Amino acid sequence: MGVGVSLRPRGQRVERSGAVDGFRLAYDRFGTGVPVVLLHGWPSDRTEYRDVVPLLNTLDVVVPDLRGFGESDKHPGDPSTNYSAEAQARSVIGLIEELRLDRPVLGGHDIGSRIAVAVARLRPDLIRELVLTPPLPGIGARILSPEAQQQFWYVSFNQLALADELIDGKPDAVRAFLRHFWSQWSGPDFALTDHHLDHLVSMYSPPGAFSASVAWYRVGAGGVARLAAERAPTTDERLAVPATVLWPSDDVLFPGSWADRLTEYFADLRIHHLENAGHFIPLESPHMFAANIIRAARRDVEFETWIVRVIGSLARRRSG
Repeated sequence: MGVGVSLRPRGQRVERSGAVDGFRLAYDRFGTGVPVVLLHGWPSDRTEYRDVVPLLNTLDVVVPDLRGFGESDKHPGDPSTNYSAEAQARSVIGLIEELRLDRPVLGGHDIGSRIAVAVARLRPDLIRELVLTPPLPGIGARILSPEAQQQFWYVSFNQLALADELIDGKPDAVRAFLRHFWSQWSGPDFALTDHHLDHLVSMYSPPGAFSASVAWYRVGAGGVARLAAERAPTTDERLAVPATVLWPSDDVLFPGSWADRLTEYFADLRIHHLENAGHFIPLESPHMFAANIIRAARRDVEFETWIVRVIGSLARRRSG
C-alpha cells in the first residue's frame, strides 16, 4: 500500500467491497465491538487515520478509500453521476450493508464529512452518530469573500482540464502540489512526515489517479458554489442523527467563527473547538478525534446498560 505508510500489518491484503454503480471500495478493518466507519478527506486517503485506528482497539473499525482515491476504483464519466456526495454516499451505504454493520459511528474529515452528512440524510436509520470536521453546512456566502478566496483558489483550478495536463501522471508535479496543501493547511505544531508524503505521491501519481481525486470538485458548479448556495432547512427538517463537530482553531480554510450556524442544520449537536490544531485533525489531534468516536460508540451502549439495570431493579422490587 504505497510507500512507508499502512494501516494494516505487512503482507495482509486489502479488502474490497462489492460494486456499487460499478465502483468497489478498498478498505481495512480492525477489531471487534461497536462498529465505526471513518471517511478521509482530500488530498489524502484512508491512511490519514493511521494514528486514530490504534486508539480504537475496543471497536470494530472500517476505513475505506473513497471512490476515486487510494486503492479504490477510479472510473471516467460524468463527475455528477460518479463522484458527487450522494454517489460517494451510495458506496458507503453499500459497504455498511455488505458488512452488516449495526448502526456504526460515522466519522468524517474534510470531504469525508460532507459525504458522511449525505449518508446520514439518505439513511438516518443506518447511523448511530456522526463525528465530523469542517467543511460543514452553514458556511454560506462567506466562502466568497476576498479573504476566503485567497485560500480556495485550488477549487477552481481543480475544475480545469489544465490541472490534468500539468499534474496527472507526473510524480514530481503531484509531490509539489500535495506538499503545498499539507504545509499550508496544517497547524503550527504539525508537519506531514516524508514517509507519508511519499505514500500519498505513490497513490496520486499513476495516470488517472490525480484526475479521479479532483472529480469531487467537478460536480455541478463546484464545491465553493455548493457551499455558498446552501440554505438552512426548516427546524423540523434538520438532520436528526446526533452529531459531534471538532472545529480546529488554526484552520486557514474554515475559521472557527463559521461554526455559528451549525444548529440550523443539526438537531442534536455538540461542538468542540480544538486549540492549536490545523485542518488535518485526524493526524494533528488523533487522541481528540478518537476520544469523541469512543464517546459516541459508548453512548447508546451505556444508555442500554442503564435501562437494563433500571428494569432489573424494578423487577426485584416487585418480586420482593
